[in-house]
This record gives sequence, C-alpha cells and structure tokens, in this order.
Amino acid sequence: MGLDNSGGAKDKRRRVTVALAGNPNVGKSTLFNALTGMRQHTGNWSGKTVANAEGRREYNGTEYIFVDLPGCYSLAADSADERAAEEFICSKKADVTAVVCGAACLQRGLGLVLQISEITDNIIVCVNLMDEAKAKGIEIDCAALSKKLGVPVIPMSSGKKEGIDDFLTAVETAAKTPLKFACSVDYGDVIKKAVGLSPKGRQTALAAINKNDLSDPAARYLRGRGISRDEASDMIAYGIAKTASGLVKDTVRFKKAEKDGLDRRLDRLFTGRLTAFPVMLLLLAGIFWLTVSGANVPSELLGEFLFGLEDDIFAALSRLGVGDTAADFIINGLWHVPAWVISVMLPPMAIFFPLFTILEDSGYLPRVAFNLDRCFKGCRACGKQALTMAMGVGCNAAGVSGCRIINSERERLVAVITNSFVPCNGRFPTLIAIIAMFFAGGSFISAGVLSLAVIFGIVVSFIASAVLTRTVLRGETSSFVLELPPYRKPKAGDIIIHSVIDRTVFVLGRAVCSAVPAGIIIWLMTNTTVNGSAPLSLVTEFLDPLGRLMGLDGVILTAFVLGLPANEIVIPIMMMAYSGSGVMAEPSSLIQLKELLVSNGWTWTTAVCMIVFCLMHWPCATTLMTVKKETKSLKWTFAAFIVPTLAGFVICTAIAGISALL
Repeated sequence: MGLDNSGGAKDKRRRVTVALAGNPNVGKSTLFNALTGMRQHTGNWSGKTVANAEGRREYNGTEYIFVDLPGCYSLAADSADERAAEEFICSKKADVTAVVCGAACLQRGLGLVLQISEITDNIIVCVNLMDEAKAKGIEIDCAALSKKLGVPVIPMSSGKKEGIDDFLTAVETAAKTPLKFACSVDYGDVIKKAVGLSPKGRQTALAAINKNDLSDPAARYLRGRGISRDEASDMIAYGIAKTASGLVKDTVRFKKAEKDGLDRRLDRLFTGRLTAFPVMLLLLAGIFWLTVSGANVPSELLGEFLFGLEDDIFAALSRLGVGDTAADFIINGLWHVPAWVISVMLPPMAIFFPLFTILEDSGYLPRVAFNLDRCFKGCRACGKQALTMAMGVGCNAAGVSGCRIINSERERLVAVITNSFVPCNGRFPTLIAIIAMFFAGGSFISAGVLSLAVIFGIVVSFIASAVLTRTVLRGETSSFVLELPPYRKPKAGDIIIHSVIDRTVFVLGRAVCSAVPAGIIIWLMTNTTVNGSAPLSLVTEFLDPLGRLMGLDGVILTAFVLGLPANEIVIPIMMMAYSGSGVMAEPSSLIQLKELLVSNGWTWTTAVCMIVFCLMHWPCATTLMTVKKETKSLKWTFAAFIVPTLAGFVICTAIAGISALL
C-alpha cells in the first residue's frame, strides 16, 4: 500500500506514517482503535487480522497515519497475514515503527523487536496489557529496558486507554529526531562470519539464509560448511531468543510462583483429555438452544411486520398507476423473497453471532483448534481449520475468508473446499424445522438433535479432508504453531457492535442482495408458461427421478437449486411447489407444514435425507463468489461446489437404499 507523506496543495500539515507491529494477542488492534477511533475488529486468537488497516489522528498539528499490521512472530513469514506485515515493514514506508509487546509474554515480543531492528532503528516499544501482567504478579522495569534498547519503552494498558499520551509523545519525538537502536543480537561466530560476507548488508544476508537464497554469499558460505537451511534458521532463532531472554532476565520480576493459575485451571477443563470434547459439545448444544429458543418469537413478529407491508405497497403502487401484473411482480418477486430471508435469518443471527463473539474474544476458540488438531493431523490437514470451521457456522463465506490464517496453500485449499460441510446460519431454519417436525419436540431436544447433525457434518468434513489430502491435494503436513492466549473477559459493548455491524448486517446484506434475483426467477418460473405448463413444474418433473434415487423428490431438489442465492428460501419454495401456488407463503405452524409435506409423500426417510442434503450440498452463491475471490481459480471454486454435493448424493442414496431394503 502506498502512503503519501507529502500532503496536498490544500493540506500543508506534516504527515507521519506509523506502523503498529507485534505478535498476535497483544492488544495491537485495541491500541489502533484507541488511537484512531476506528472499530477495527479485535479478536483473541492468532490470525484474526488478515490485512493491513489504516487510520488517522491529528496530534499537535501533525497528521499521523497509523497502519495496523497483522500479528506475526517473525519476519521470516510463511502465511498470508504474516507476509502482509513483513512486506510493509521491509518496504520502509513507515516513518516510525511501534512494536507492541504483551507484558505477560515480553520475551516473545522482544524477539520481533530485535528482528525489526535489523531493518530500521526508528523503533519505539510498547509494553501493552500491563494491567494483566500486574494481576499475574509480573513487574517490568520499562526504564531499564529502554536504556538497554536505546529506544523509548512505553508501559500501556490500551484497553483502558492508559499510556496513550505517552505513546503519542514518543511517536512525535521519534518522527522529529530519528532514534538509534542500541541492542544487537549475537548470532554466533558461524552466522556472524556468513553475514559479514554479504555485500548487501546484515538484513539481506539474514533473509537470504532463512530463504536459502544461494545467490547471496551468506547462504552459499553456510551451504559450503554443510549447514542446512533449517540448521542456520535455528542458529538465528537461538541468537534472537538468547538475547531476548537476557533482556527479560534483567528487567522483569515475578512476584508470584504461579503467575497464571486461573488460566491453567481453565485449560485443564477446556483442553483436558477427558473433559475437552464433552465441554465442546455442551457449549455447542447450549449455543444452539439459545439460538433456537430465542429466535422463534422475534422471527414470527418480524415476518408479520414485513409481510404485512405488502398490502400497503400494493395500495401505493395502485395509486401510482402500476398495473396488477407489474405490482404482483414487485411484491411477490422483488419484495417477498428478501422479506422472507430477513425475517428468517436476522433473529437467529442476532443471537448466534454475539454468542460466537463471546467464545472468540474470551480466548476459547484457540482451545477448540488445539483440541481438534489431532483429528486434523490424522487427515493430513491443518489444525487451524478448526477455527475456519467455527467461523463457517456463522457464515460459510466468512469461514472461507478466514482460511487465510492457514500457512500452507495446499491445506488452505482443503479448508476452503470442505468449509461448507458445517452448516451456516442460513441452513439452520430448514434444519430446525425438519428436526422439530419429524424427530423432536421442544427447543432443548431440537438443539440436541441439531448438535448431532452438525457433528455428523464435521465428521464427514474430516473424511473429505482425508480423501483430498491423499489424492488431488497430496503433500507434507505443515507444522502447526498456535498460541493459546490468556482468557479475557469480553467487553459487552464491543460484542454488540462487532456482532451487529461486522457480522450480522454484513452477512444479511449479502444474503438479501442474493435473494432479490432469486425472487425474480421464482416469480417468472411460477407465473409464466411453456407449452401450457409452468417452468417450475417442468423442472420438478425433470429432477424427480434423481430426487427419488436420493430419498427426496423433484420438488426438494428444485428448491435447493433455486435456493442457491440464499438457503433460507428452500422451505418456502417447496411449499409453493407442493401447494401449486404462484406465491411463496409462510406456514402458520409447523403442524400445518408437516401435514403438507406428509400429504406429498414425505416419510422419516425423506426427512433424514433432507437433513443430510441440507448439511451437504453446494455452497450458496455468496460463498462460491468468496471462494473464487480467495482462490482466484474457477477450478477450485468448482471443487468447492462439487465435493459437498457428491458427498450429499452418495450418503442420501445410501440411506434411501438401506431404507428400501428394510
């Protein structure tokens, strides 16, 4: 990204670019928000920020441009988010680089400080989360650390906006009078000799060694001495760690022997061998129960309000002289489907996303990835896929975007292709309705059955991942290093803002935009004729043999095909086709809906196959567009379409065959 520090003709203020670098989970984005007033989404797990964010603030007549870089542990990056941070720092576009370190894990942060010091001297160090360190009995002598490094070291608690003024003062000073970093890393005699041979400087030599670039004399020297790339990288990492350890030893004191006792006790519960999976299942069922039980009444009221506006819209169109056919097209084509999507999708999202955000911000989601790592390792996939899977429960498109946190491109493709095996928020209404009608009564039992259905989808995603990694996406399993951050109390205000604005409104907006063309197509298919028959009936008849083979029927398959823009409209399309009406209608009760389905040949086999196919079929249009954007490949977009569809076809056909035998 290019930043203009020169100013325009009308704006003569001086501009200073400040890069905010640091490890994940050190409050860097929180500091960014406090400095700029922006609502950059903060999260308590590694890889949450996957792109550079830019904000501005005026201070003492100078405009400061703050660039929030993705969290990284090293400048020898191997993931998309770390590369974004590395490239910006190495570009030297920043006038000042502020490295944010976590007070409770200072040594790890200082390792990054030492690496950045190889590129630029103009560094200030922010020791953030001092309040958390104090609670754990950790005392840091920031003045002594500043003396050793030769640059300002600012103690901060950005969540409480403590230390912001000192930080801005330090940035202002560094921008006016460039600093000189005083601490150097002793990489050892071998690396020192190799670096000295490079004509392009220390940082270029270290980068060449890490990347095994034999065009640089440093890498060639080590190769000649029989030192492999990994051995050389270990030597460099050891030198950095040794230097950082010495700094911490001289400036940090621990008042308590057990600094994080509560975190350790919670981890024994959430990651324990016997308790991890039962707790995960209980939390999953609890979230679904709250979502199911809490969304019913708001969804009904919202539907009554939106559909109740149709008479008013029709009256307004009549006053404007719009004909009946055009008015019917506007109301039942353009209005009805988006209204259905909003009434069905908004209430559960407004409940689910805040609950999901609580798990995310509290630090529980990394524990989920830790627990599932062994399962994914058995599939030759990456444990971080558990995080993208969890994001997919809210929205598969968001889960696909979140796959950027996976370092290996091969494993990232596996995660993208299999993400839709976990049902998104848009599929929950259909799943809940079928489960409540045919298998369970009451929100608690429905939530339990829904949890089992989701677990089944997760198991199939393991199988699909294993098949992909042993066939078209073969390769070595990459190492998986995931930081387990400290548990933190989520902030109610941030949860509400981020859940509503960043997720609910964003996802709902995309679903509505996809639902509008679907409404037009549905109206045309039911209100026009081809050889005396409505196109919808022709399509259902054509798909009926395939549907029967799968334990479904042509109406159900047609509903899924037309539901490509938004899964929420599958049931109303089925009702419209079964009833022979040209308008989508909302059932007055599940009993009425069940009677309609049974009268059209539904059995428990149909219901089971419907649940399976709802779990496993092509992703929605929004998700497919996201896959195309992330992979930049039609081939992998088609793979994301066909893999879950084939799985659903095979399993549904097997269930129908077994049912016929029984």
